[in-house]
Amino acid sequence: MANGLVVYYSRSGNTRQMAETIAESMNNEGVATKCKSVADTSVDDLMAADAIVVGSPTYYGHMAAPLAKLFDDSVSKHGKFDGKIGAAFSSSANIGGGNETTILNMTHALLIHGMIIQGDPQGDHYGPVSIGKPDDRVIKQCSRRGKRIAELTKKHFS
Repeated sequence: MANGLVVYYSRSGNTRQMAETIAESMNNEGVATKCKSVADTSVDDLMAADAIVVGSPTYYGHMAAPLAKLFDDSVSKHGKFDGKIGAAFSSSANIGGGNETTILNMTHALLIHGMIIQGDPQGDHYGPVSIGKPDDRVIKQCSRRGKRIAELTKKHFS
């Protein structure tokens, strides 16, 4: 059975709420998915997952340092993530606060690992974004992303 991992960093709880929604949606679609804080995640956890979804608040247009460190640590497994499914999401305090650059920053790391990234022709094209606390629109986008990631994961790993 295909499995997934949603890894996030969150200080305010906004990014955590998004992560939990994505993981719940993936589970509901039949992909056994864990949702873990980056503080509780190792490179071995990433290795064990067929789909890896990462989320971060936006800090100067980049992912939070703990997530960047996890990617730095993953260099020791370079090439081992090839063909896994990947996705990213972000939150920030302001419109134009750097959400898309943060998502692309994380997506670059996933692509360099050889992971498969799927855009979305509707809604949040690069990945779900939230300005402050996730509202109903953001929750719907997170649920949609989780469903789409689960469907893609099942196509490749079931």
